[in-house]
Amino acid sequence: MKSKGREYREARITLLGAGPGDPELITLKGLKALESADVVLYDALIGDKLLDYVPAHAIKVYVGKRSGDHSYSQEVVNRLMIDYALNFGHVVRLKGGDPFVFGRGYEELEFARQHDVPVTVIPGISSSIGVPGLQQIPVTHRGLSESFWVVTGTTASGTVSKDIYIAAQSEATVIVLMGLKKLSEIVAIFMSEGKHQLPVAIIQSGSTDNEKTVCGCVSDIVEKSKEAQIGAPALLVFGEVVSLHPAFKKVIKNYASVIGEG
Repeated sequence: MKSKGREYREARITLLGAGPGDPELITLKGLKALESADVVLYDALIGDKLLDYVPAHAIKVYVGKRSGDHSYSQEVVNRLMIDYALNFGHVVRLKGGDPFVFGRGYEELEFARQHDVPVTVIPGISSSIGVPGLQQIPVTHRGLSESFWVVTGTTASGTVSKDIYIAAQSEATVIVLMGLKKLSEIVAIFMSEGKHQLPVAIIQSGSTDNEKTVCGCVSDIVEKSKEAQIGAPALLVFGEVVSLHPAFKKVIKNYASVIGEG
């Protein structure tokens, strides 16, 4: 249907992953999608610089959900996405990280399908892999880790994910998203498996100007995170691969030096 006084544009949606925070980590295909947008519905943690690529005529709508701020429910976001597409044309649903890694991207894809609006998915760099990598922590490494888990720290019911109990029993690298508030509980789970000396890293605001990292072991990471005043958003990395981080290797070297002097 052609709107009076406005050029008709075909309704379509692009689910776009923006990456972990640094605007330069978005894909080239993602930038092209932003440059062709008529409407951008963007989440929290999206760098303002990315919005500079959006055409001047495009409508920009913040629909982010952060801790303590749920102004837009998922149902409202779904409806806005469809309404804007039908009335204005190309809607870019801009999400942090990757749309399909704890991003509820598939729910939005399904809703669009139910309303016969075509959807294109453009993946983004997931913070679960990209952020540790930027800190020189590989999620897998020969001789240290053959696999990795990506787990949410807090479920919809507000409890620690049951998967963490299983992951803590494995030798895999365990990356926990949205788990900082549950750090003490998560640490207790690893302690119960006898992994007191397992290396741990906490990375706050990875890839951004506010990035901060603290390394330690399961036994002391809670105290170290408090001393470093680590805040959300942050991800947790449990695993022997953390021992490869320069800061962790420095701590071990200093410790060995003290023991040697003793």
